[in-house]
Parts: sequence; structure tokens; C-alpha cells
Amino acid sequence: MSTATTSLPSDLPSQWAPLSDDELSLDNVEHVLKPIRDDLWVSAACLDRILDDAVVQQSLLDLGLERTEAASARARSFVSRVDKGPPEGEDGQTEGDEEAEHGLEDRTRHASLVSYFSDDTTDAQLCRIRAVLLERLDRLNTFVEICKEAPVVDKSEEDAIDEEWEDDPWAETAGESSKATTSKSPGKPPISLSTLLASDLVETACILASQENFIALRILVERHGSALWPLRFTILDCIPEYALASEYKDLLPSYDLSADAEVRPLPKPWREDPDFTETADCIQALNESGIASPIPPPAAGPSTTRSQSERLTSSELSSWYLRRIDHVLSSTGMVDAALVLVQHAASQGIPGLDEAGEDLTLIARLVYDAPQAVDSAEEDWSLSRWCSMDPAEVVRAYLAHTTEGRVARDIQRLVMPYLFVLESRAERVGKPDATLATRMLYHYILGAPLSIVAAVFEASKPTLPQGQRIIRDDEDMARLALACLYGSDSVDEWPTMSRIFECLPAWETPEEDADEADEADTTIASLGAFVTPSTARPRATPSDLLIFFKPLPITSLSRALDVLDVHLESGEILARWSVPAPLRWFLQSNSNITEQRARANRMARRANASDDRLETQEDWEWLLEDMLKLSDSGESGSRSALCLLSRDDIIRVFFGGLLSTGNFDIAKKLLHSPSVQLSLDPRAIEDICLSCSQEFYDNATSGNYHFGDMKLAYDCLDVPASSDRIVQEKEFIEATSRLCSFNLMSRPGIPISPIEIRLTKDRLSLVSRVLSSNNNAYKHTEVILDLVHKLGFRDDIVAEVKTLAMLAETALQADDFVRAYETSATMVNTVLLLRGTDPFGPAATHIEAASEVCWLTCFQLGRHPEFPDTQKKLTLLGRALEFCPAERLPDVLAAWRPTEEEDLGRRREVLSSRKRGARRVSAPRQRTRGADAVSLAGRLQNMHMPDLHIPHSPDAAALANKAFSSVAANIPFSFGGRGRSYMSDDVERSRSGSRGRADGAHVVSEQASRVLQKGIGWLLGADDEM
Repeated sequence: MSTATTSLPSDLPSQWAPLSDDELSLDNVEHVLKPIRDDLWVSAACLDRILDDAVVQQSLLDLGLERTEAASARARSFVSRVDKGPPEGEDGQTEGDEEAEHGLEDRTRHASLVSYFSDDTTDAQLCRIRAVLLERLDRLNTFVEICKEAPVVDKSEEDAIDEEWEDDPWAETAGESSKATTSKSPGKPPISLSTLLASDLVETACILASQENFIALRILVERHGSALWPLRFTILDCIPEYALASEYKDLLPSYDLSADAEVRPLPKPWREDPDFTETADCIQALNESGIASPIPPPAAGPSTTRSQSERLTSSELSSWYLRRIDHVLSSTGMVDAALVLVQHAASQGIPGLDEAGEDLTLIARLVYDAPQAVDSAEEDWSLSRWCSMDPAEVVRAYLAHTTEGRVARDIQRLVMPYLFVLESRAERVGKPDATLATRMLYHYILGAPLSIVAAVFEASKPTLPQGQRIIRDDEDMARLALACLYGSDSVDEWPTMSRIFECLPAWETPEEDADEADEADTTIASLGAFVTPSTARPRATPSDLLIFFKPLPITSLSRALDVLDVHLESGEILARWSVPAPLRWFLQSNSNITEQRARANRMARRANASDDRLETQEDWEWLLEDMLKLSDSGESGSRSALCLLSRDDIIRVFFGGLLSTGNFDIAKKLLHSPSVQLSLDPRAIEDICLSCSQEFYDNATSGNYHFGDMKLAYDCLDVPASSDRIVQEKEFIEATSRLCSFNLMSRPGIPISPIEIRLTKDRLSLVSRVLSSNNNAYKHTEVILDLVHKLGFRDDIVAEVKTLAMLAETALQADDFVRAYETSATMVNTVLLLRGTDPFGPAATHIEAASEVCWLTCFQLGRHPEFPDTQKKLTLLGRALEFCPAERLPDVLAAWRPTEEEDLGRRREVLSSRKRGARRVSAPRQRTRGADAVSLAGRLQNMHMPDLHIPHSPDAAALANKAFSSVAANIPFSFGGRGRSYMSDDVERSRSGSRGRADGAHVVSEQASRVLQKGIGWLLGADDEM
């Protein structure tokens, strides 16, 4: 039973309860709480208070433990009495019987203790309170030790700012002030006492770990190790990843080599032996007796919290460290933190971390030593990413941002150690690879920019000591250089390429014989085929080319370097004139004259299009000199860029390029320059000039030859000596300009272009379009004939006749009968002159064609009903009879008869007038039209050429119409499309006004027969009456 009295002073509890935690002091505990004689009430009051004042809190804990000591002693005494049983058994008792007897005693003792606590609930509650107070006392002692180990705060630093502003003349002397300022206050605890007493220990440890208070955390783990051990990895996971392992190495798991397991540190509790109330039997008995804990249990931790009471094995420890290292690296990117962690693990002897340490060391060099881009964000590295990269990617990462000035040093300091690590690992696994380092290094060089490659080669010159060279094999240097240069697409890094070439070794090879020369040429030809794109390999990479050069011996490599020297010089020349080409082009075009000719043309034509235009004769002579140099073979016999072109070919291309720029004065000077021997015959110069002129012509947008490309085309023809072809081309340009001046249209609204004029097959059709589109053009016969001559028909009589026929037709359509007759007369005279030549000679075909056009034109004008001059009409019809073929005579005669009758009637009237002595009066013939007649212009709008070849027509007029239409359909020129011809109109009139007799055709046939019997004289108009 409790020794406390049942009555309490009424004023003491009432004085204690209102006091707040901040108001409590030692005096309150000593004079208010301690005099109360109820042990349970006083113990509960001590338990209820959690203070931040360590002194007052300790006084409360001491008082509570004092008041619970008696209850604990009574419970312990009761258990001791139960343990006293009957005397020890006989000696014959077996070990199994002893164990059974001990088990029975434990159960009996436990049941008695449960019964005791059930009967005396006050002592049970006091035991509960005592266990809590003891744990709080341990935590209080831990807090005091943490405060002692906490960093000391210098008050002088805190008061420094305030002292600067003090201006009190009565302040302490300097000596006293310095003495006061050097005093130091105790360390500030990282956590309050109340928090430590009330919170869960694991939660408190996690808070300290996250705050990086490793001193306090170490003390907490040492003093309360038994409670924190199962959750040690949860606490370690709360430490920030950026914290260095050297700062919390005492908290990291260690390795016991003898046990091949984790080392469990020895705890240092405040009490060696637990109190009776803290034993498992007492706690279990209190739980079974139904006495609840005086304080609520701590809140359950997060579901992710893992408990690990057993020690980890070596493999488990390695896995934990690897996960921690990768997490630190991936989350923070701080390779140094991960490296310190793996170094600590290695110092503890944990196996399986050697490669991780090597990898972290290499990653540290990549992150901290390798050059980084100024404006690029830091890359995130992790062990998993590093391990997933192949060696080539790692090498590229080391040298991703290197420069020419430091690439050699970076390779020696960063890349080579990494490659040596790879070699050692391969040896450790039993797969040695002696070529690994060189293979990876060559692979990087093949894919690096040419500037970096040049720096590497400069650091590998054969003149350097062997140990300082990056590439130590001379043959490999040659192969790498050939592969890098011929595999590059660069066209503007010729100085860099020359730097690479200058670093290559020079071998003294014996003079090669014919077979070796052929073998070298075959090698170059094979290389050209190798670099030519194909469907299987669109582009030969430097790696592909290295495979090609790998088996070549020194002699072939030396020959290839000679070829490379020539190609580099050729490349510089091409780049100088703005027509650069990659080095592989020289291999591809080595046997392709078409490629070389195209490149030469570009060189000659683009030279003046570059930024530095060629203005003087010296500049063009320099270009010619370089072009001739490209066509020569080098000193070693290696073929250059334009080796397949002869000197004459080069000069032709050069001269054509010069003319294409419009520098005709320079071209003339070069042709007669004594310092430049162009060696071109006049015929070749003429061909080049004509070709350039035609090119200007074809590119012209306007036909006016006084400006633009047409002027260049015309002026270009002044460079060579005059000849028939030059004159003919000039006349054609003049004709083109004149045609364009007539505003001919290619399509509605689009003027005709010069190229369309040149491509027109029937150029006379252009003249027809001029006549049809210009109302007064037919009046200028000489101009039109001159235009025809300049279109290329100067000696073509047939074309001249056709032109005159078109002029006559156009005049006829304009009702200008006088000009139509004059033009027809000119045409007849031209045909008569032509017929005066040998009719059976080479011109027979032309005579026949000209006669065909002439008689059709005369027939058309002679039978026109609106032509008033009958005598001229008979003259024209007579010429038609003279020139037409025999089968067309009936057609012409059918038109002759009514005209002759009209003429005879007019003559009779004249004779009658003379006989009567009447004065002859000449009056113009009045043209009459029927009711349905339309104007000639209206009929011309609907003119067409129907096929009227009907042997027996109703009347002679219809027969003539049919004959002319049948022949006119074969005339190779157009009448302009102005409308319907009078021929169609006459057909309609003759059809409508013809006699309806059934024997009309027979009558016409008889009349034609009689006319033919009268002879040629009658046909020409001989009149007996005259």
C-alpha cells in the first residue's frame, strides 16, 4: 500500500495547478509540489510538466522518481517473495526437468505480478510513471551532453554591431571592455529540451540528420542505440545528399571482415542495468493488468520506414553504398560528395566498390577538370548513366568542349588515364586488349573537327620524343590523315588541312618502277570508286576510309601522300576562285572528264561573281595561269584537278567564261596580247563567241539589243573577226529586236521573249503575226523584206515570194488594191527571174514552190469581185494561168471568163463612144451589193479556206473558188486570220445565183474544151475585135 496520507492540504495543489510551464522554478518545486504527500498526485504532476529549463526539469524528474521509488520497491519485493520456492531438487534431476521447472517458475512469477498490479492499481500507476520518468531523465542527460558538445557562441561576435554604435563616455575602460567581450556563452542546442522529451527518438534523430547536426546525432545514437539501431538506415537517408561523408563517417555502417557482416556499435546507455519498471516482465504485467500508459504512445512513423534489426552482409552493404552513391550523384551532381562516400566505404574494407571508385574518379575528372561550355547548363551525371556509355562516348564527353590549344593536354590528362583503366579492367577479367587505347583514340580523331585533328597531329610530329607523341606510329598517322582529309566535307579549311599534311612523316622510298606506278594509280582509281556515293553507302566516312588505307604498305602510302599534296594545292586554287570542292571530289573526278569540264566552266564563270571581282587584264591572266596549272601533272606525276582537259580545252573554257562576264575589251586584248599565247584559231574563237552570244540571247528578257543581255549578245559578236556566221547572227539579233518592237505577244498580256523567237520553227509565221497585228505594216514592204532577210532568209527566194504573198494578202484584206497589185507584180517579177534559171537544176524544187505561191496569190487578187481594174485583173489571171499546174487550168479559166466578158463590154462601150465622137469619160466603177451583202472587212473576219476541189461545179466561179482553196491550203504561211475571205462569199453567191439546170456541169465542160482549143494566145487575152 502507498504510504501517502489520504488528506492533502487544500491550498498546495490549488497553488501548483495554475502555474504555467514558463513560471515554474526550483522554489515552486521545493515549496509547493514537494510538501504534497500524495505520491501518485506528485508523480503525475511531475510527469505532466515538460519544460525547456533543464535545471527545473531535472528537479521535477528527481522528485517524481523519489516518490515512485517505494512503489517500485514493493513490486520488486513481492516478486522476490514469489521466487522463494521449495528447496532444490535431488541430484538426480535432469537438465530438461530443470528447464521445465524454470519455465513454471517464470509463469508463476508473472501471474503473481499481474495479480499484484491488479490488486494495487496505485502502485501499478506509479510503476508506469516511473518508467516514463526514467526515460525522460536519460533524454535530459543526453540533452545536457549535446549542449556541452555544441559549438560555443562568442558573445563578442553577437555584440560587435551594437558596440560600434555605443557612444557612452562613461563606458568601461578598454581593458575591462576587452575582458568582457572575450567571455563565451554555452553552446546553443540544435533542438529544445521539450521537443527532445516529448518527440519520438527516431523522429528527433531524423530531424538532426536533416539539419546536419552530426555531433548531436552521434550522441543521440550512442546513448539510445538500442532504440535507434533498427531504423539506422532511415536516419541515414535523412542526411542531405550534398553533405560530405567525412562529416558523418561515424554514423555510416562499418564492415567486420571476420564476420563478413556489418559492425554493430556498442551502445553507451546512461544506466548499465534497467530499472525494475523497465523490464519486460513488469511492462507485460502492467499491460495485462489493464493499467494504461500515463502518456499516449508516439505517432506511428511513415509507411516507408523500414526496420533492419539484423546486421547486413557484405553484399548488402555494397548494394546500400552503391545506391547511396548513385542517389547522391544523380540528385545533386556533386561528384566529390559521392567520391568521398565511396572512399570511406573502401577504407572500411567493403568489397565490390573498386570499380565504383574508379568510375567516380573518372567522372570527377570529367566534371571538374574537363573543359565546359560557358553558356551551357551543367550536365547531370549518375553511375547508371556512366556505366551505360560505351568508351567512345566517354572519350567524346571528355573532349566535347576542348579547344585547339588544350586538346593535346586534355587527351594526355583525361582520355589516356581512362583508356588505361579500361585496359586494366580487361586484363582483370582475363580478356586483355592491347589495341583498346589506340583504337578509341583513333575513333575520336576520325570524328573530330579538322582544327582539333590538326592540333592532335601537331602534338604527334615525328620530330617529337616518342613518349610525348599522342599518335606514336608514323604509318598510322599517314592513314589517319588520309582518312580524315578525304572523308571531310569541308571546303574552306585549306590552311588547316595543310597544317595536317605538314605534320606527316616523309619516307625515303626507292624510285618506283612501271609496275609499282601502275599499282599506285590503280590504288588511287580504286579509292576514287570507293568514295563515290552509292545506294549501299551514300557517303564514305573517315572510318570507312581508314579501313581502306589499313592494308596499304609504305610505298602506297607514300604515293597517296604525294597525290594528297597535289590535291591540296588544287583545292586551294579552286577555293581562291570561289568554286571550292571537298577533297573527295578530286578522287571521284580523277577519271571523269565531264566532272572536270563542269568544274572548269564554273571556275571560269564564277570567278567574276565572287566578292573580289576581276577588273583588270592581269587578274584574268592570273585566273588563266591557275586553270592551266590545274591541268598539268605535279612534280611527282600525280594528276591534278583538271588533268583530263588539254591546254586548248582549258583556254576555250577560260575564254568562254571571260566572254560570259561581258568583259569584251579584255577579251580583245588577250587575243592580241604577246604575253598570253591563247593558241586558238579564228574558227574556234568564232565558235566560242557565237556560243556565248547565243547564251546571252537565250537569257535575255527583252528583245531590245540596245541594253541588257541582248546588248551583250550583240557586242559579243564584235570580239572575233567578221564572217558570214557572225553577220548572220548579228542580223538575227537585229531582227529579234525589230520583232519585239512590234509588240508581239506570246500569250495575252505577255510579250514574246527572244528565246521563243529562236525556238520558233517557222520564222515566217512571226512575219505573218506582225502583219496581222499591225494595220500599216504591209505598207512598208522594204522593211518587212529586210526583216525576213535578217531572220535567216537572205538568199531564200521562196521565203521572199511567200513574204510578198503575205503582204499582198494583207493589203487585199485592207481593200488596198493598188498596193496589193504592186506587191503581186513584184512577186511575179521575182518568180520570172527565178524561172529564168535552170528549171531542171538544183533549184527546181524552189521554183515549183515559188510558182505555186505566186499563181495562187495572182488568182486570188485577179478574181476578187471588189477589184475595180479589170485590165489588171486579167493580167493577174493571165499570170496565174502561166504559173499554175495543168490540172488547175480549169479553175483559173472559170474566173477568166466573167472577167473577160466584163472587159469586152467595157471596150465595146469605149469604141461606140469613139465612133459617136463622144468625149470619153472615165468614171469609177460603182460597186453594188445585194440586200444580204456585207462589207469586205466583215467578210474578212470570217475568212476560211474550204476544200472546193469539185471537178464539175454548177458554175465557173464556184470551180475557181474550189481550185484556189485547195491549193492555198498548202501555203506554209498564214493570212493573219482577219476573217472570212471573199472566196467563201463568192461560193455562196454562185450557189445561190446559179442556174438550176441539170446539165450545167456538162455546159461548163464543153466551154472549157472550146477554150483550150483556141490556144494560148486567146488565153492571154488576144481579141480579134481589138
